[in-house]
Amino acid sequence: MRWLICLFFLPLMGFSQLDQKLVQTLIDKKEFTQAETLLLPYVKGFEDLEAVELLGDVYGHQKEWDKAIAEYEKLVEIQPNVANYQYKYGGALAMKALSVNKIRALTIIGEVEEAFLNAASLDPSHIDARWALVELYVKLPIILGGGLENAMQYANQLEDLSLVDGYLAKGFVHFNGEDFSLAETYYKKAVVVGGSLTCYKKLIEFYMSQSELEKALKNLKEAYAKYPSEALLSQITEIEQKM
Repeated sequence: MRWLICLFFLPLMGFSQLDQKLVQTLIDKKEFTQAETLLLPYVKGFEDLEAVELLGDVYGHQKEWDKAIAEYEKLVEIQPNVANYQYKYGGALAMKALSVNKIRALTIIGEVEEAFLNAASLDPSHIDARWALVELYVKLPIILGGGLENAMQYANQLEDLSLVDGYLAKGFVHFNGEDFSLAETYYKKAVVVGGSLTCYKKLIEFYMSQSELEKALKNLKEAYAKYPSEALLSQITEIEQKM
């Protein structure tokens, strides 16, 4: 019934304030059609930038990258100095690049890099933008002319902002540079400093990639003691059977 009332009065909502909490709740519940219906009256003429951003989020969650790009691009054009707008625009472009053929992707990557660089420059504390640049330079070094050196630059910045993120980023960079000893060192540092399940998973994945089953098992058991779950227990059993 509530939705019938909302839909009935949509034409009268032009001058009312957007209920952002309601829209975010709908997004969290993956009720994207209802969220889009509530947002559309507020994005005409771009008068409500928060509604435009939320609509971009709605499309992004549904992997409708062209629509998400269109909404985030509006934000970047209207307020180019907002770091998070640049970051979301770059993120949508990056996902679009992953969804098309390689030749088409090549025409997009430059814009992706520019958007992430803008976000990092505009906000010295934007962790996600720096992570995005680390991953971008590691995965596309030849295309972007950057490579591991540029990736490490942003890993260093991450370390200044957050030790855990910095250590994980450096582990990632060194792993892809095939310096496995340093990769292990930084993943272990992340576990000591952060101790989160994510930190353990990265270290365990590293050991599995190196076929070091005993070390992987040891860390799995430590992770399970702190964060018991069926998934971890299943991994423990699987590795024990291999040994």
